[in-house]
Amino acid sequence: MDFIIEAAVKAVKHLYQTDIEPAAVSIQETRKEFEGQVTIVTFPFTKFSRKGPEQTGAEIGEFLKNELKEVASFNVIKGFLNLSISDEYWISQLYNHITADDFAVAKPNGQKVMVEYSSPNTNKPLHLGHIRNNLLGYSVAEILAADGYEVIKTNLVNDRGIHICKSMLAWQKFGNGETPESSGMKGDHLVGKYYVLFDKELREQLKPVLNEVYEKHNLSAYKENQKTKIEESLATIAKVKEKRAQVEHANQKVISELDEKIAGEENKVKELLATIAEIKEQRDKAIEANQKAIGELDGKIAGEEDKIKEIAKNATPIMIETQQMLQKWEAGDEEVMNLWRTMNGWVYAGFAETYKQLGVDFDKYYYESNTYLLGKDIIEEGLAKGVFFKKADNSVWIDLTSDGLDEKLVLRGDGTSVYITQDMGTAQLKYNDYHMDKSIYVVGNEQDYHFKVLFLILQKLGKTGSDGLFHLSYGMVDLPSGKMKSREGTVVDADDLMAEMETTAKEQTEAMGKVDGFSEEYKTELYHTIGMGALKYFLLKVDPKKRLLFDPNESVDFQGHTGPFIQYTHARIKSVLSRADYNTEIKPVVAELAGVERDLIVLLSKYPETVKEAAKGYSPAIIANYIYELAKTYNKFYHEKSILQAEDEDSKQFRLALSASSAKVISKGMKLLGIEVPERM
Repeated sequence: MDFIIEAAVKAVKHLYQTDIEPAAVSIQETRKEFEGQVTIVTFPFTKFSRKGPEQTGAEIGEFLKNELKEVASFNVIKGFLNLSISDEYWISQLYNHITADDFAVAKPNGQKVMVEYSSPNTNKPLHLGHIRNNLLGYSVAEILAADGYEVIKTNLVNDRGIHICKSMLAWQKFGNGETPESSGMKGDHLVGKYYVLFDKELREQLKPVLNEVYEKHNLSAYKENQKTKIEESLATIAKVKEKRAQVEHANQKVISELDEKIAGEENKVKELLATIAEIKEQRDKAIEANQKAIGELDGKIAGEEDKIKEIAKNATPIMIETQQMLQKWEAGDEEVMNLWRTMNGWVYAGFAETYKQLGVDFDKYYYESNTYLLGKDIIEEGLAKGVFFKKADNSVWIDLTSDGLDEKLVLRGDGTSVYITQDMGTAQLKYNDYHMDKSIYVVGNEQDYHFKVLFLILQKLGKTGSDGLFHLSYGMVDLPSGKMKSREGTVVDADDLMAEMETTAKEQTEAMGKVDGFSEEYKTELYHTIGMGALKYFLLKVDPKKRLLFDPNESVDFQGHTGPFIQYTHARIKSVLSRADYNTEIKPVVAELAGVERDLIVLLSKYPETVKEAAKGYSPAIIANYIYELAKTYNKFYHEKSILQAEDEDSKQFRLALSASSAKVISKGMKLLGIEVPERM
């Protein structure tokens, strides 16, 4: 609508002898309750016209109607000039732009962006949280590519550390040589099984240790370097419990005394009621203060007990062995390294199946085993620049209090890295590899603070590309209680959820009785397409920042705000086109558009701008909700206007062109969400 903005600038110059910039003209979509498609806000022009907003709007509207053949009529509502754009204009948009092969195909913008997502651990399968992460990252990458960016999709795999060694040690102890082939299990599920077994064994070994600590206080079973810490923690607990008892006893005494006073005062005359109220207030404050004090002391007790549990856990034989295995891994022990490569290989094969089923992919994998030592050179650089400082114990920190954050440890006193150390190094590595303009990290909102600190540190260090860093934070996904049970009993497994979605899609589709003529092979493919479409659309239609409740049954509703509803609309259009003699070469003349036809063209014409908006906001939800509105509008058109039985051939061909364009945009938009649309349903 740039031509309207240009004409409005010309109108102000002609009518009020004032030059204004195009940016001063505010246009927006006309509200549905008013006639028109484009609205100009006229309030800013009243200072030039020295007239009311209604008269100003009427004068500008008359000028635009005379100046532009595209403006058929106008109306003014208070300070808003609503323009009705001519049918000829919209028909031209359909034939000259929307039906063209290059519609909404953006030219390369010369910018490069990296999108990092998935980032799994190699000690267990992917879960429901990973599903949202992967779908969000993949869709954002597709949207950015559609907006003209060169996109690199990356996956930083956490393939090292104590949690990986837990699965390895458990397999050594309990696996009896079991493999994915011998067990018939996917590799990631097999490794996850041993991670669970490790935790089970740890709890068994921890029971007698904790009983010894809490009941007997016999510390002889512990190594000498742990004994003092546990004794200190037990002493702290005893002191805190004693203080808690004193506070509680004192409080009970205060409460009893105040209750007696209240009882005495209530036997007196009305003049003393004010005194009773005052004593009641004192009593309430005493109770509140006591509860707060007890709560704080309970917290301290729990904290000391947690310290004991952690110390006890690290003193169990299985954890000691795990630490020893990690040390061997870091030293490059050949036996440990071979086991690590073998089990990671099982996991990667399992992940590959899950990624394929989910329909996501990556251009580049980074592995923490290759990056965990990075960043130490950046620490030296930061010390030299005065960005970091050392404490007495040789640990290195950065003070971010002036930025509203805290002091942050960036290197331990013994010279070992913390997470942010390697994250700085990995950020530098990625930039060195690709020199991208933007780098997007798709990570849950529990890491919001971490990324604020990371980005701020890189900016203070003056790292090239640090201004293009962005944390795409997203909320958790919940399932209705009892809907699904996970294989491990704690989290919902991604493979299980996808299988459940296909089953739900099959049940609901067969209940509608619309697949009787389909082959078994096509039905299997269709149930996968519908099930995955339902899952993806439900997770992506919500703003990423919001926590959401995912209901598998609700997501497969063919009549609701769901993926299957949109898929069914696409299949309906394809069915119409397959039964018609649609001639793509002709552009039939249509004298006048029905309201629903015009609405559909207007909506289709907004698709390129919708892609730009979604790319700017890194939000697949913008695409998802646009495609839903398009599907709804097409269905309204389908029910109001006959297509195959149109009143004449020109009307039929025009409506077929409108149908084909709707199918094309639905397909394009759903593809940006990673969703397939079937030809038949």
